[in-house]
Amino acid sequence: MESEVYYATGKRKSAIARVRLMPGDGKYDVNHKSLDDYFTRETSKMIIKQPTELTETTGKFDIYVKVHGGGMSSQAGAIRHGISKALFVSNPDLRGVLKKAGFLTRDSRTKERKKYGQRKARAKFQFSKR
Repeated sequence: MESEVYYATGKRKSAIARVRLMPGDGKYDVNHKSLDDYFTRETSKMIIKQPTELTETTGKFDIYVKVHGGGMSSQAGAIRHGISKALFVSNPDLRGVLKKAGFLTRDSRTKERKKYGQRKARAKFQFSKR
């Protein structure tokens, strides 16, 4: 019997995470490193584990992630989004729980572009009369 593998892509700001869920014992692999080696902050680890804890699937899947772009917090959010989407693919009944927690919503806040004739996106050059 062939075991099921579930794929999903999670995004937040400019971070993109490709997530693969396989039946297993709850191992996390982020860019070929363990979760503890890749993320040093406890809040980032907590954010990543939220979808499995909420859906009570902790320890049922091995989670493999390739993530790039953005900062560490943004990458953690992208991974959470990807895991949530993959869990939804594995079991569509989980949609209500994940949707209510806001895990299926992509955080689309990105950096605003710099405008011509300005110092930054909104900051102007200093004006002086003389």
